[in-house]
Amino acid sequence: MIVKKLELENFRNYKSLDLDLDPKKNVLYGNNAQGKTNILESIYICSTTKSHRSNKDVELIRFGEREAHIKLFIEKKEKEVRVDVHLRKNKTKGIAVNGVPIKRASELFGIFNVIFFAPEDLNIIKNGPAERRRFMDLELCQLDKIYVHNLINYNKVLNQRNRLLKEISFNPSAEETLDVWDEQLVLYGKEIIKKREEFIKQISKIIKPIHEDLTNKEESIKIDYHKNTEVKDFEKNLKRNRSVDLRNKSTSVGPHRDDILFFNKDINIRTYGSQGQKRTIALSLKLAEIELVKKIINDTPVLLLDDVLSELDSERQNHLLERLDNIQTIVTCTGLDEFVENSINIDRVFKVDNAKVAENVIS
Repeated sequence: MIVKKLELENFRNYKSLDLDLDPKKNVLYGNNAQGKTNILESIYICSTTKSHRSNKDVELIRFGEREAHIKLFIEKKEKEVRVDVHLRKNKTKGIAVNGVPIKRASELFGIFNVIFFAPEDLNIIKNGPAERRRFMDLELCQLDKIYVHNLINYNKVLNQRNRLLKEISFNPSAEETLDVWDEQLVLYGKEIIKKREEFIKQISKIIKPIHEDLTNKEESIKIDYHKNTEVKDFEKNLKRNRSVDLRNKSTSVGPHRDDILFFNKDINIRTYGSQGQKRTIALSLKLAEIELVKKIINDTPVLLLDDVLSELDSERQNHLLERLDNIQTIVTCTGLDEFVENSINIDRVFKVDNAKVAENVIS
């Protein structure tokens, strides 16, 4: 799977852009705030429907304009695929695949797979559980359309249940309808838990040799899916905690409270690990994510690296760059030093300066 071409119109700071990409390594370099990350963001949107930086479409539209367009031309298993995203102020985004509009944005998941790696991802271990749930959900949504369906419905039911819990404090008779929402919450929640269990089992097998390689076999990683509730106990625990939920006006049981724990020889890395250990696990996790996607879709995803090399020491840079040979990679950075120092071949180089992108030839 590769991105062949990207076209932008009034997206972020770009009035227009027409960019042809190489099937292998592409580097976008230039000073900060010139538009490098905006290019990666537009590609990411064509895979996940959402920006990794903003929840508001209006923020993606160039200042002073009313709408923006993204066109992405993909080659997938020798077939051409075109994704069009139309962003409009005060309206939902429009998405089309090969010129055919899709009814729901979630239908885009799985058509085009990307792995996005940014400096903030290096903090996935030390940040809160929401970051690690997001990691699971984003990957599973790209790989499993049924998971997308269950997650969307679970979140809708969860929001409705939480609103009802607040309403009951003013209208006690409304508690009679709580059983209906509990039934739906358990129905969708059980399926989410099952898929997350399977995902963690799969990625655990893949990450172990990767992490041993990164640490010269000095560390052995173990990933524990820390479930808020077991599948078989979900309904029972939800009923048992109802009085707590009514008091706190929020739902205390379910996969929206799950977490992932990382251990090195039974030592909890989030609690006791060094900053270096946490970053190494984050890198291992991202590399394992690439391999898992390749295995499941029987194709290679596109790797987007947003200025992440500057956050890694030379050894971790080498481990990452050595794994880029068989996957299309689009990298942003402020300079080319990392590639020159590590003797990494670059197939196409672009200089980004104030939303102007020019291809450079380096010797």
